[in-house]
Amino acid sequence: MAKPRYDEKQLKDLLLQMMETELGGEQVYRKALTCAINEDLKKEWEEYLEETLNHQNVVRTTCELLNINADEDVPSRGVVKHIGLSLVKAMDLALKSGNPAAAQLVACECVVHAETKDHANWELLGKVAEVATGETGKVLKEAHARVEKDEDHHLYHTKGWCRELWIQSLGMPAVLPPPEEVKQVETAIGASRAEQQRKSML
Repeated sequence: MAKPRYDEKQLKDLLLQMMETELGGEQVYRKALTCAINEDLKKEWEEYLEETLNHQNVVRTTCELLNINADEDVPSRGVVKHIGLSLVKAMDLALKSGNPAAAQLVACECVVHAETKDHANWELLGKVAEVATGETGKVLKEAHARVEKDEDHHLYHTKGWCRELWIQSLGMPAVLPPPEEVKQVETAIGASRAEQQRKSML
């Protein structure tokens, strides 16, 4: 039998980190929604929260199909959990400042932090899915296909929101909803193009 071209132990660690990232992501979105004052942004984050709950189920099912206990505690998972809790705490601090616009900005930044890790997780799982064979390959490819587009959407759109809300806070004209949202961006190249077109959208 051909040896898989990836480290199976590290794949398990990645999946457990992914489980924790999705659980933390739920808490980040729940707290971010308490900071959102822009109605379009609030609606966007409500959708992302629903998708994050779905992603939890996808990761849990993937673990079960690969005979991995999705609730197993490993050191790297503790780190991921700590970062997630720190993001929630940061939003709490911002809310206590009594400046709603500033708290919304902090929430946007926290979502970008959380989604950067989440996006990287799924990207890495996709890399393993490309080389994995047999049942493992099938399971990973199916999971990746179900979630990857959502993750692109979450990261690139929230980065756009973050940039435009910051520009607005600096007293300059902003494009709200951001170009990434208007153009339904789902790739890094698309996000770059949308940002370049923002002046013409003002």
